[in-house]
Amino acid sequence: MLIRYGTDANGRLVKKAAVYTKSEHSISNSKIDPDALQIIVRLRDAGYTAYIVGGAVRDLLIGNTPKDFDIVTDATPSKIKRIFRNSRIIGRRFRLVHVVFGEKIFEVSTFRSNADGSVGNDFGTIEEDVLRRDFTLNALYYDTIQEQVIDYVGGIRDIKKHIIRPVIPMERIFIEDPVRMLRAIKYSATTKAKMPFRLRRKIRTSAGLLSQISPSRLTEELLKIINSKYCAEIVKEALNTDLYIYIQPSATSMIYESKDFEKAYLESMKKLGELNKNEPDARLGKKLVFLIEDFIKSITDWKKETEGKYSAAELYTKTWAECRNFILPMNPVRKELEYAIKTVMINLGVQLRVKKESKKTEEKKAPKEESQKSAKKHKNHKKNNSKKKQKKDEEKKSE
Repeated sequence: MLIRYGTDANGRLVKKAAVYTKSEHSISNSKIDPDALQIIVRLRDAGYTAYIVGGAVRDLLIGNTPKDFDIVTDATPSKIKRIFRNSRIIGRRFRLVHVVFGEKIFEVSTFRSNADGSVGNDFGTIEEDVLRRDFTLNALYYDTIQEQVIDYVGGIRDIKKHIIRPVIPMERIFIEDPVRMLRAIKYSATTKAKMPFRLRRKIRTSAGLLSQISPSRLTEELLKIINSKYCAEIVKEALNTDLYIYIQPSATSMIYESKDFEKAYLESMKKLGELNKNEPDARLGKKLVFLIEDFIKSITDWKKETEGKYSAAELYTKTWAECRNFILPMNPVRKELEYAIKTVMINLGVQLRVKKESKKTEEKKAPKEESQKSAKKHKNHKKNNSKKKQKKDEEKKSE
């Protein structure tokens, strides 16, 4: 292990970070997206420093496959934009750059200062940037050129010990960004790391801060849970830390009221986890089925409903309204929620009709179909003429 040194306020030499070499960590550049490696090479060639940072480094160290490769650099957003023509600057206050390669998007951020806490927007150094990171296991920087992991906060030690430890002081971490509580329970479930008693207690006592978060951001966080193969474990942790009531209040109330519903709901989350493991690219509507299925089953006697006075369309309209309220504040794409509701209702015996194509679609298809019919007719006509000619030639020969 190497040591990275710096100087303190008095100019004295002090240890700043532990640097783990290739022989000491388990990361291979072959496991990193080639386009992410190319971004770092181009930033280095332009005279800037650049690292893979955060969750990708954590996942590579514990043997998981990262979903995203975030990059941090000392280049400002405008300078990054000049280097990469295939990029765009996003965000009004906290500006960063998205570098686009086909369908892949890589987030490139600039080192930030911690002068205004962990949510300030001034540019800074790597030593300041690391102190803005939420937990030690996310505060690691990987140098793809030297193939070294740079650790300022003991993140590798905590990963080995399976402990989640905050970087930001406990009195500020969740006040500055309440969503960090959801990240903590997610990391606990996905990395099998334990939350110390003090951290768990802080999350419970701070849970109400999530009520300040916008529905769009809560939807984003819930979608991350729904898309995880560890969704059952994350939901259990969210329930145990009193967080789930702020992201799925109706489901939480029903879980508190009924042990049977709780058992069924958590079993559905396990099935969703299996789906995410086996079909990670399954459409969202297919995943939402597991979120609403037990609720739909509980709202009425479906056997009586299918034999009763209401039409399938009326039943769907009523169920749609109930489900929309049930999943609030989550606001998924409407067509995906419709797909999920119809799937569950069909499974319960409701004869829902498949939506017919619009007249415009039919009109577009009509010329093509007519053209195909005409071509087939012409082909058959040529074939018949050819047979007639062949028959006449044979008759002439026989004469």
